[in-house]
Amino acid sequence: MMKVNYFNFKKNQEGYLITNEQGRYYFLSSKEFENFVKEDFAAIDPGILEDLKERYFIYDSNEAVFVEKAMEAYRDNKQYIFHGTCLHIFVLTNACNMCCVYCQAQDSSQEIKGIMNEETARQAVEIALQSPEQNLTFEFQGGEPLINFDMIRFIVEYSFKRRNDKEIQYSLVTNTILLTDEMIQFFKQYHISVSTSLDGHQELHDHNRPLRTGEGTFQMVEKNVKRLQKAGLSVGAIQTTTKQSLKNPGEIIKTYLKMGFDHLFIRPLTPLGYAKEHWNEIGYDAEEFIDFYGKILKMIVEYNKHGIRVAEGHARIFLRKILAGYSDNYMELRSPCGAAIGQLAYYYDGNIYTCDEGRMVAEMGDSMFCLGNVKNVSYDELMDHRICKVTCQASVLETLPSCCDCAYHPYCGVCPVINYASDQNIYERQINSYRCKIYKGMLDTIFQMILTDPEVLKIFGSWV
Repeated sequence: MMKVNYFNFKKNQEGYLITNEQGRYYFLSSKEFENFVKEDFAAIDPGILEDLKERYFIYDSNEAVFVEKAMEAYRDNKQYIFHGTCLHIFVLTNACNMCCVYCQAQDSSQEIKGIMNEETARQAVEIALQSPEQNLTFEFQGGEPLINFDMIRFIVEYSFKRRNDKEIQYSLVTNTILLTDEMIQFFKQYHISVSTSLDGHQELHDHNRPLRTGEGTFQMVEKNVKRLQKAGLSVGAIQTTTKQSLKNPGEIIKTYLKMGFDHLFIRPLTPLGYAKEHWNEIGYDAEEFIDFYGKILKMIVEYNKHGIRVAEGHARIFLRKILAGYSDNYMELRSPCGAAIGQLAYYYDGNIYTCDEGRMVAEMGDSMFCLGNVKNVSYDELMDHRICKVTCQASVLETLPSCCDCAYHPYCGVCPVINYASDQNIYERQINSYRCKIYKGMLDTIFQMILTDPEVLKIFGSWV
C-alpha cells in the first residue's frame, strides 16, 4: 500500500509544482495533482508514479528502508549543518577610494576611518583557526582592502604557517583600482582568488561606481581584470542592480562576455548604508527586479543555445539544490542561515560580527550583531553567544510561519540581519517582504523556464 510523503505545492498556469523536504520537485497537471492528494494512485500514470516514488513523494508503507533513503537525501540537502564556521571575513579597513551609489558598508553618518593592525589580525586568525572545520576560506574585504595590503600579506603568511592540517583558501573582494604587479605576484604565490564588481557597460558602471573624485572606474577595472587573467589568477565579478541597470540587460551580458567572464552574478540591492538612504533614486520594487532578472536569465540561456557558455550565479546556487539535491554553502540561502555558524566577520577594530551584513549594520551605528572582540573571546564563546543562537533560531525556515508551507523553502533562506535593519525585528513582520518576493520571483522564473522549455533543463544541468 502506497502513501503520500509530506510535501508543499504551488499552483502555476499548467498545474502544480510540488516539492518536499528532500529538495525534490515535480510538475503535475491539475487532475494528476487531485488524484495525488486523494491518494488515488490507480488513476495516475505508472511512469509518473515511479517518478514520484523515486523523488520521495510517495512510498510503500511496508518499505522499511524509505526513512533511511529519505534521511540520506535530507542530509545531503542540509550538509552544511555538519560543518563548523568555514568563511572568515577580515574587514581590513572601512576606508575606500570609491563612492558607489549603493554602498552597503557605509552611510553618511560614518566619519571615522581606520585600518586593522598586526596584533588585531593575529588574534583574529587565531580565533578563525579554532573553528573545527577542516576547510576554511579567508576573505579580505573593506572598504577597499588593498588600502591595507600589508595586512593581507601578514594574515596570509601568518595563517599559512599556523594552519597545521587545515586547508585555507584565500579570496579578495576588491575594486582593483590600487592593484600593483607586486600584489599580483603575491596573489599568484598563494593562489588567492579575486572578486570584483562589474555592473555592466561603461556608462552604467561609471554611474554606479565612481571614484571619490567623480571619475569613472570602468576602464581601470577592465584593464586590471585583464592583468589578473593574464597572470592566471581566478577572477570573478558581481553585478549589483540599480534602477539604471534595468534599462538594458543585454549590454550587461555583452560586457561580461567581452571581458572574458563565463559567469555573472546578478545581485539585487540590499537596503543598507548609502543604498537605504538613496533608495528613491537607485531602488526599485521587487516586481521590477524580477522582470529584469527574467529577461537577463532568458538571454543567458539563448547564448548557451548558440554555443556560448555563460551561467548566472544565483540560478546556479538554486539549481544545485533543485537538480542535484546538494546545497552550496551560500550563507543567505540556507536554513538556518550562515550567521556565525557559517561565517564570521572580523572588523578592523577587532570586533567580531555574525556576518558581513551584521558589521554593515554596525557601520550604521547599531552593534546588535557584535559577538565580542578578538582580544577577549574564543571561538567556542562566539558559538555560545545568545545572538548567535537567536540568529540561527530566526532563520530556520521550517519553523517560520511565512516559510514552512512555501513550496520554495527547500531552496531558499532568510536574513535576520536585514530583517532587523528594515523593521527592527529579526523575524519578518510581514509575509511577502521585499527580499521574499525577490527570491520567490527568481525561483518562479527558473521553474517556469524548466517547465516550458525542455532544452533549458539540459542547459541548467550543465551549470551544476
